[in-house]
Amino acid sequence: MSKKSNSAAILAALLAGAATGVVLGLLYAPEEGKETRKKIRDKANDLKDKAVDEYSKTSEIVKDKYSEVSSTVKDKYDSLSSQFKETAQNVAQTVKDSYDKYKDQVVSKTSDVVKDVETELDGMK
Repeated sequence: MSKKSNSAAILAALLAGAATGVVLGLLYAPEEGKETRKKIRDKANDLKDKAVDEYSKTSEIVKDKYSEVSSTVKDKYDSLSSQFKETAQNVAQTVKDSYDKYKDQVVSKTSDVVKDVETELDGMK
């Protein structure tokens, strides 16, 4: 928004300078007061119309930029969201696979220990 403020300030300064130049030029012109006031009024209306046109153009540019940035942010969010979901699924699957692997190893070792204990107990009888 800083660029918009700077652009608006520059535009306002240019218009004020132009208006001041027009008014001074007309006031020192060797014409009748009524005619000079009409010219000042016409020039002021022209400057107002130009300012409105410039504001409209600037406003459209800002709206277009906002839409562009908004779309880019949405696309990036969607992309990152998909990547996160995929990574989370991969991690969950890796954890499940590791759990199953180690569970089978523990069950196997436990069975071996139980058999060894049974054998020892049978030998003691």
